[in-house]
Amino acid sequence: MKEVRGRFTERIQRTPTVVSFRFATQEKIDFLPGQFLQVIFNQADRADKNLNKHLSFSCAPGKDYIEVTKRLSQSDFSQRLQSLKNGDEVLFKAPLGTCIFKDEYQKIGFLIGGIGITPVISIIEYIMEKKLGTSVCLVYSNRNDEEIAFRQELDRWRGVNNNLRISYLVTDCQPKDQVCIFGTINKDLLKEKICDFQERLFFVFGPPKMVESMDGLCRELGCPRENVKIENFTGY
Repeated sequence: MKEVRGRFTERIQRTPTVVSFRFATQEKIDFLPGQFLQVIFNQADRADKNLNKHLSFSCAPGKDYIEVTKRLSQSDFSQRLQSLKNGDEVLFKAPLGTCIFKDEYQKIGFLIGGIGITPVISIIEYIMEKKLGTSVCLVYSNRNDEEIAFRQELDRWRGVNNNLRISYLVTDCQPKDQVCIFGTINKDLLKEKICDFQERLFFVFGPPKMVESMDGLCRELGCPRENVKIENFTGY
């Protein structure tokens, strides 16, 4: 890993609370789909957990920019991101993380909640750009329809790739979109939506409690331990 400076170039509103930030870097960051970086706003105190946080890449490798995405809050870190102006420089430490996709994976599944979608986007965009034949099943849970980040991109990819299957779940209210399912990710739902679950390598990204729950669900279904890759998102 190394430290690289990036120049802020673009802000993209994904949902009412989720925003993507794009940067042009002084030198290329060679990362793998699924990895993350550290944003360092406080260079004087690298241990400052309020201003130096980890974010996943939310774009495929090899582009002329890097992108990170966050659900914004009133935290100091969120406010610093939101206040960025075009041309502002930010220091990154990257790449980080071992929960990665490899080209040889034939069948994969994602059990994702909320902002955990960010590394999934990196992986799926990579699969699309490389024209890989990987079979992908994504189960993506959010509180409501409006908070389904990257919905436009996911639907576009699904429309041109028969190997990509997506189930959108809404947990807190009846979804306005009939395509979405009202409820939570559970054993019966997975058996219905991913009937070949024992043949798939599962990625579970998200807050620790979500990850723990989905990891337990995979065990309950009898998925081999080595077929479940997890990454906890902390400090959000």
